Amino acid sequence: MDMKFEPTYRISFLFRRILVPVDGSESSLRALDIALDFAQRYGSRVTVLHVHAPGEDPKPIENAIRKRIEGRGLNVTIKTREYKPHASSIASEILSEVVEGGYDLIVLGARGSTANEDLMIGSVALSIVVNSATSVMVVR
Repeated sequence: MDMKFEPTYRISFLFRRILVPVDGSESSLRALDIALDFAQRYGSRVTVLHVHAPGEDPKPIENAIRKRIEGRGLNVTIKTREYKPHASSIASEILSEVVEGGYDLIVLGARGSTANEDLMIGSVALSIVVNSATSVMVVR
């Protein structure tokens, strides 16, 4: 059942443009699901961003993103950015995209591909929460 809602609610005007950084982790894909729900219910425009290391093939994660979006009838933009280890970081590339894209909300997973299961929030998510001037929703 594909429901389309006209943007008539107050939230429609607060969160028109949503950025979802995705690293392929289940947490980041859950964040994408939430952003897609916002888009369906409130007419938000969703942009999915995958920041990858030099030489890393972004196609597998792009395919996972497309699979998650498939069949929802939404127009979602997928972007990739490559960070330079000596000049930038994943977090700085995400923050650059936020500024350049004029987003109203960032929806991201609390922990990405961090190996340490004891961490409640990963370093990238923490950096985004602390340094972004845009509202951030952290998905656990």
